[in-house]
Amino acid sequence: MNLDALFDPRSVAVVGASADPAKWGYWLASGALAGRSRRTVHLVNQRGGNLDGVPFLPDLGSLATVPEQVVVAVPPPQVRPVVVQGLAAGARCFTVITSGGSGPQEERELAALVTSHGGRLLGPNCMGVVDTTTELRLSWGDFPAGGIGLVSQSGNLALEIGRLLARAGQGFSRFVSLGNQRDIDAADALDALIAHEATRVVAAYVEDFRDGRRLARTLAAAHAAGKPVLLLTLGRSEASGRAAASHTGALVSARAVVDAVCRDTGAILLESAGELVDTAVLLAARHGPGQSRARGRGQGRGPRPGPSRTVPADAADGAPASPEAARIAVVGDSGGQGALAADALAARGLDVPVLDGATRAAVAAHLPGRGGCGNPVDLAGAGEADLRNYARITRALLDGGDTDATVLTGYFGDYATANPDQTREECEVAEELAEAAGRAGRLLVVHTMARDTPALAVLREHGVPVYERIEQAATALAHAARPARATPYAPPERVPSPSRPVADGGYESVRTLLRSHGLDFPTAEFVGTADEAADAARRTGYPLVLKAMGLAHKTEAGGVALGIAGETALRAAFARMRDATGATRYAVEEMAVHPHSVELIAGVRYDPAFGPVAMVGLGGVTAELHADTALALAPLTPGRARELLLSLRHAPLLTGWRGAPAVDLDAAADALCALARAASEHPELTELEVNPLLVHPGGAVALDAHGVQA
Repeated sequence: MNLDALFDPRSVAVVGASADPAKWGYWLASGALAGRSRRTVHLVNQRGGNLDGVPFLPDLGSLATVPEQVVVAVPPPQVRPVVVQGLAAGARCFTVITSGGSGPQEERELAALVTSHGGRLLGPNCMGVVDTTTELRLSWGDFPAGGIGLVSQSGNLALEIGRLLARAGQGFSRFVSLGNQRDIDAADALDALIAHEATRVVAAYVEDFRDGRRLARTLAAAHAAGKPVLLLTLGRSEASGRAAASHTGALVSARAVVDAVCRDTGAILLESAGELVDTAVLLAARHGPGQSRARGRGQGRGPRPGPSRTVPADAADGAPASPEAARIAVVGDSGGQGALAADALAARGLDVPVLDGATRAAVAAHLPGRGGCGNPVDLAGAGEADLRNYARITRALLDGGDTDATVLTGYFGDYATANPDQTREECEVAEELAEAAGRAGRLLVVHTMARDTPALAVLREHGVPVYERIEQAATALAHAARPARATPYAPPERVPSPSRPVADGGYESVRTLLRSHGLDFPTAEFVGTADEAADAARRTGYPLVLKAMGLAHKTEAGGVALGIAGETALRAAFARMRDATGATRYAVEEMAVHPHSVELIAGVRYDPAFGPVAMVGLGGVTAELHADTALALAPLTPGRARELLLSLRHAPLLTGWRGAPAVDLDAAADALCALARAASEHPELTELEVNPLLVHPGGAVALDAHGVQA
């Protein structure tokens, strides 16, 4: 069942309606009545009364027509009887504001009851639903209309975002409060926003990802549809408690997993409500009417390709392309403001390039002799001399084709504050600025010291983002310009069926498991005494490695001895290791020596929401110190594994640093795939790790491995 009855029901019944503005029932009822020109509204309260002349009916059985959506705002013990009565009356969509019972089990049973009748349930314990495009307001508080769709597990955060959007001249197309997600979850709500034409930007605050892989597919679908998704989530990590068990547990935090999923699906992970609003305002301008109307009809020479600009190969002409604002032109009222703006942009990874000769000449034509026509452009009084120079110079930058976006920073918008006689002209210039951006098909962003002036209202009405602080503008541009994947990445939908569980997570068992999946290990024998070790060494050959079994961090515990050259050294190492570790079982292993090798760490951790997550990074005993890692949902394809390797900061060590030969990247990728496949088939191992994985020009070999059992 789709969610049409949630966002645009033909009829609504509010159970628990009230005439008291201090109660939830009042806001729900008055919000429902605001849309009665579009739908039938029933108000239910067994005690009677009325609101705005609409009488309260005693129960759902008293309704003359079937309510398509029932909003439930009654005490928890009454929720189930109301839902039962609603189902009997023919309702199939329920928004439950209060909790659905005494605990999670009762809420799950309530949801099962609704879905068994072919219905849907939002909540319980939610703040309601709003669709400003269908005059549906079933929530507490004010929700300004605009192009942003919001899905949130926090009601107060939604109100904060709404107020920030209103101050920025934006608002909501739709708002969905998820509550306890007993039926309709984040992926359901996001799917509905992605399909909603009036929603230009999708925002979400999610604490509980539930089926993370399904959500990842939804995020990827939004990116493919050209609809940006901005995500807020909690930064808590469960990894700290497992850090002693493996490096993987310390390196693959819950936040890192979400960050990796966002990177691979084109979503943007943000830190605060303010960042979300700043970025949403910019993206709404880019993807909505106004500036983006003329995309593909630019009057200039068109943007130059540059190393910081990556456009999806399948982006259609005229469709939103991301990133879009990697190269920025800056024009300011003063040299200081322009320079600070350029610094803020560069600090966030954006390019403030040198303008070419034709653009400089076009700009210089409107500047006084002392004005600077580099980048940033210093107006040097040109604005005060003639307000229309703001539009002329900005148009020259937008039409020039050197850059993807222009930032106007400084005083514009505030002239009429000091001189009201300039109000009309300043508003006309604001119109010209917005028109110039629309005709060029490029983004214009305004940073100004003014606040809520008529000229700024004109800019906002035309979709030009306006910011009070330059760091807001720079951060929003940087988020909007994050590199998109040139080839769309589809998150793996399923993991393989579980295989027979391994006996334990020790090296001997894990080594056997990984060898069966094709991972290469040095020759080894497992022993319990010094005499057995000496016998094994004669078969293995010197030099060799001695390892104590049963230790997660062998090196730190004194459980590894390298380069043992003969039997005397072996027996001495065995005695020391036994005293230091108390181990009862040891590995006598061939010493793997490969020139031009690099130590990697490769691991897989089971995330409660996203399932097995593969990790690769710079390895050895300094893995956590370097913290140079890349993550992706497992299992992996060889191509995806190779991409992860090349995304590391230290990737030049793999491809041939300072004349060294490159390692065998295909062998390294195959090793990652084998590890990810093995972990995916064995969910009883919550963590599976190879460290180090020695990669070299001739292949890849695992030198140690272990797992953590659930």
